[in-house]
Amino acid sequence: MAVSDLADYPWDAVAPYAERARSHPRGIVDLSIGSPVDPTPDVVRAALAAATDAHAYPLTVGTPVLREQIAAWFARRRGVAGLTAGQVLPTVGSKELVALLPLLLGLGEGDIVVHPRAAYPTYEVGARLVGATPLAADDPAEWPVGTKLIWVNSPGNPDGRVWDAAALTRAVARARELGAVIAGDECYAELGWDAPWDVEPIPSVLDSRVTGGDVTGVLSVYSLSKQSNLAGYRAAFLAGDEALVSRLATARKHLGLMLSAPVQQAMGAALGDDAHVEVQKSLYRARRTILLPAAHAAGLRVEGSEAGLYLWATEDRDAWDTMSRLADRGILAGPGHFYGEHFPRHVRLSLTATDERIAEAARRLHESPLR
Repeated sequence: MAVSDLADYPWDAVAPYAERARSHPRGIVDLSIGSPVDPTPDVVRAALAAATDAHAYPLTVGTPVLREQIAAWFARRRGVAGLTAGQVLPTVGSKELVALLPLLLGLGEGDIVVHPRAAYPTYEVGARLVGATPLAADDPAEWPVGTKLIWVNSPGNPDGRVWDAAALTRAVARARELGAVIAGDECYAELGWDAPWDVEPIPSVLDSRVTGGDVTGVLSVYSLSKQSNLAGYRAAFLAGDEALVSRLATARKHLGLMLSAPVQQAMGAALGDDAHVEVQKSLYRARRTILLPAAHAAGLRVEGSEAGLYLWATEDRDAWDTMSRLADRGILAGPGHFYGEHFPRHVRLSLTATDERIAEAARRLHESPLR
């Protein structure tokens, strides 16, 4: 498959619904895309501004200080101790890594790339670009011989599913049986809502309870877009198997996939400051507390959504019909069709809107239920 063979970007199909929602007398409430709306923390902005004299090429592998900061963050926030500088690598956001990992690993025709059943399309795109076969399957017992890469998304986008340590352990064990690389896409890990994740940390695929202390063949991918409002910075990183990280670093050097020096400084500042993460989480928690009961009152059944930035909802009708009914109320959602063929009756509602817009969405859902 060539890049020219890619289908139209799926979000273009939402445009007519957005136009209808904008015509609402009280304006559109856009809950379709999880793009942060809150300010980038001052500590991060100051670090970026102080690093703007960036006349030299940045290091693809990241500065030694940044790599130490990433390792320290994993130990402090994710419970993954003992990572070295050689086991971490900054990336230009996480989406490019998701799309390019099959290429960087040398996968191709005849190889299978497993991804979640409810998944944003980049996992499949990355597989198809190299001629590999994408397979949507959540049960490790269903992962077939020939699998070379397994994506586990916890917490999930769009469904908010969390894999506990026992489930991750089974996933890693099966990956090792198959000789496959397993990569945990963990970008929402700071945003747990329902018990036990309201008080317990969401486990990483690198957790020693999962790997037995051996991270061979295991990678974790993380982004600061959501927890730190850095989506516009494109600041992310991976960690895990040192041999794999080294291979990926070499390939990325050849491809020029390097994070800009100012963003590397900003990333370090974000990783070292936990206070802004707690503030941001409290904002999302408050918005969820308002939107969730309103969705229920409107006749939507919210499934999963125990963590992350979305409500994964259905009224047991085609998602485009639900999209239309929501657009009549000035609310724009994301259709389940975008997240794989298994969920044509779901819509995704994002918590990444201002307090005022979330309250307005809730008001409309209470005033004019879908049922």
